[in-house]
Amino acid sequence: MLYKSFFHIPTIGAATEKKIWDCGICSMDDFLNSPPDFIPSKKREIIFEHIKLSMEKIQENDPVYFTDNLPPKEHWRIFNQYRNSCVYLDIETTGLEFYNSHITSIAMYDGKNIKYYVYGKNLNDFLNDIKEYKVIVTYNGKTFDIPFIEKFFNISLNHAHLDLRHILKSLGFSGGLKSCERQFGIGRKDLLGEVDGFFAVELWNDYKRRKNVKALETLLSYNIEDVLNLEYLMVEAYNRKILETPAKAFPLCHGKKPLNPFKIDENTMKYVQRVVSINRY
Repeated sequence: MLYKSFFHIPTIGAATEKKIWDCGICSMDDFLNSPPDFIPSKKREIIFEHIKLSMEKIQENDPVYFTDNLPPKEHWRIFNQYRNSCVYLDIETTGLEFYNSHITSIAMYDGKNIKYYVYGKNLNDFLNDIKEYKVIVTYNGKTFDIPFIEKFFNISLNHAHLDLRHILKSLGFSGGLKSCERQFGIGRKDLLGEVDGFFAVELWNDYKRRKNVKALETLLSYNIEDVLNLEYLMVEAYNRKILETPAKAFPLCHGKKPLNPFKIDENTMKYVQRVVSINRY
């Protein structure tokens, strides 16, 4: 889809891009070979230069150039080109405040391998592992996950970032991650469906307070399930977005979802449910 896009080029908005496609020009090469008549010659020359630069950036494996020049809801356009460089990421924390809370766990999934990191164990390994990827995919990560990580580790993550919250909203899907999962028919049917951010905090507290390893495993199961479902939602969002364009892009196949290496512990869930009920009310 990226070779078929013009929206990232200065002076080309959604209406102009559609008009280009409607002229039968469905790729950058098409434009170079036969530019549309409705674009003035001087403007064509500028677009030619930006198309050549875009092709160079693709060859250089530089997705940031495109996410820097596209609105967040259009970042889906890079996904097919950089799918093999993507990692799906989600964090859990002790709270929402950047200054008074810390990360408890981080889960990552790259379409093949699951990686997870735990505070007090291997959390700093994340710093090297994240360098293996060019693109980060999150849900609401622009607002929460990425700023929290950058503050916590005192780093800058300069990856291209696809935030599914913005992409799915442009398709008419809103709410939290689990709400979107239900809307796409992949809602969690076990006890993980009852876990939310507040619940995840109490799982961590139970792990620390009672040395309950089962609480940590339940937390990791929840954290990892998030990133496994992000891949499904990203592919589904891409496929639905291309249906909105006349650029004749091909849909992508869903990857095979791996087994979650952790399971929930029902006794821990019942205990934490009681704690959550008391604290909430």
